[in-house]
Amino acid sequence: MATDIVAQLADSLAKTGVEEGELSYKGQGRKLDNAQSVEEIVKEIEGFQGLQALRLEGNTIGVEAAQAIAKALETKSQFKCCYWSDMFTGRLRSEIPLALNCLGDAVMAAGARLSILDLSDNAFGPDGVKAIERLLKSTSCHTLQELKLNNCGMGIGGGKILAAALIECHKKSSALGAPLRLKVFIAGRNRLENDGARALAQAFQLMGSLEEVHMPQNGINHPGVTALATAVQHNAGLRVLNLNDNTFTKKGAIAMAQALKHLRSVQVINFGDCLVRSEGAIAIAETVSEGLPILKELNLSFGEITEEAALAVAHAVKSKTHLEKLDLNGNSLGDEGCEALKEAMDSMKIGDLLGSLSDDEGEPEEDDDDDDDDEDDEEEEEEEEEEGEVTDEEEGVEEDEEDQEEEEEEEEEESTEEKVSTPASAPRPPDVSSFLSFPSPDKLLKLGAKRALLIEEQVDISDAMKTAEAFLKIASVYKEENEEVKTAVLDSVDAVLRKAFSTPSFQGYDFVSSLLVLLGLIKSEDKVKPVRVVPGQLRALEHVVHQDYFPQESVAVLEAFMSRNSKALETCDGARSSLQSTLQRLQCES
Repeated sequence: MATDIVAQLADSLAKTGVEEGELSYKGQGRKLDNAQSVEEIVKEIEGFQGLQALRLEGNTIGVEAAQAIAKALETKSQFKCCYWSDMFTGRLRSEIPLALNCLGDAVMAAGARLSILDLSDNAFGPDGVKAIERLLKSTSCHTLQELKLNNCGMGIGGGKILAAALIECHKKSSALGAPLRLKVFIAGRNRLENDGARALAQAFQLMGSLEEVHMPQNGINHPGVTALATAVQHNAGLRVLNLNDNTFTKKGAIAMAQALKHLRSVQVINFGDCLVRSEGAIAIAETVSEGLPILKELNLSFGEITEEAALAVAHAVKSKTHLEKLDLNGNSLGDEGCEALKEAMDSMKIGDLLGSLSDDEGEPEEDDDDDDDDEDDEEEEEEEEEEGEVTDEEEGVEEDEEDQEEEEEEEEEESTEEKVSTPASAPRPPDVSSFLSFPSPDKLLKLGAKRALLIEEQVDISDAMKTAEAFLKIASVYKEENEEVKTAVLDSVDAVLRKAFSTPSFQGYDFVSSLLVLLGLIKSEDKVKPVRVVPGQLRALEHVVHQDYFPQESVAVLEAFMSRNSKALETCDGARSSLQSTLQRLQCES
């Protein structure tokens, strides 16, 4: 009887369907060198009526293969989403622009109108930006909403080319009565520095439509930060601002605090590792206290903030009813300052929102020379910028490209082959936020022995959807053949879900429903976008259903959906079959 009810539920939910139009080869690790190697892909593209999205990430594509795929895309006028991150691993740097050029030309030839262009984790440098310049200026990008270029090694020159292309796209689209309204911009780890940031700030200010800006680890100092501050205040709908691991200093932090006073939709501020210093933190605290009514997360970690400034921040957030986390770790509070901060947060009944303070650097030594050194550094930066302005229009880009070439030549000395596309190494081990934003096995391992605890502390288990999202992100890096990664994934998954299911208010059914939505097996009323399923997620789920914390009444529901034909699981047949067998066995045992 119970089985019949579950089957009826599955039928009912399945009839709602999922969004079609996507063809995915994500994470398959294919080496696609020539036209013959992509014959199957080309046929599927050509035969896919109404193709809207193509996922090629996690494969490696040569020029001839890209040309063949491009030819198939030329007739796909409904095409909208390019998920093309991490698809040139091991390719010669000279190959990448050629491949990007032909793919971009195909999109334009089709008359497609893009909404998402994701080329992250392709270390193509300024030449790669030039290769997509024509596409970015074309009518195909007048409708672009999300541009993701994380970890592409663009450099200052690439940043300037990108900014100029976005500005031209906006001007052309505005002339046609439908201006470019880019919502999401992601360009972390690109060595944009001040000049690149200032160029992009001009584009941001012109568009005025941004909702998310992610530019961590770009070597931006206060002149670039100040330019970005001026720009973001013209984007009234801004929700997320992530400038982690740049260098604000007091001057940049105060400029950003003033800019934030003009915004009311901001939910997430990540200025961690930005050296905002105490005066900058106090300025930000004043802005938070006066405005930002729906702020959810504030990260001012590793900023040389002292006890007084940290307490000012704590008091500033006490009235923020939407606040979920305040991160002040790695500052200069000292033991007594940490205790004072915790006591203050507890007294305001928001102690549970304070993140770990385990990496506090202790009270700063009294040394007036530090301030003098900071002022000297700022004056030197300003002098260098004034010298650069003399040839900014004509020689600046060339100098930037020369710098890029010198860096590439240094990389070449480490190899006997031509320059190869390889991601730049991070200057510091990634934190949990970095891992959950852009998961990778390496980032997970670098979180260290306490990774499970750190991730558990970061995930909002009061929200079933966020818990399900976190599970899938962690599980996405699962490697059956790598015991260290496999163990790290399963330990982290267990820590999060054990905590969630042991919390009385946590609804197990909501978690399972959210999981099915994210896996693309049922449609969400809230239009939640499903993820692209990879085998590791199903392998991790198979582990989870065996655990004592997982409710046995949910096993039947999962089994019913795993037994149905679904395009969402087509690329995971082996993992799916194994999970299905496990679920069936557990049902019999119960």
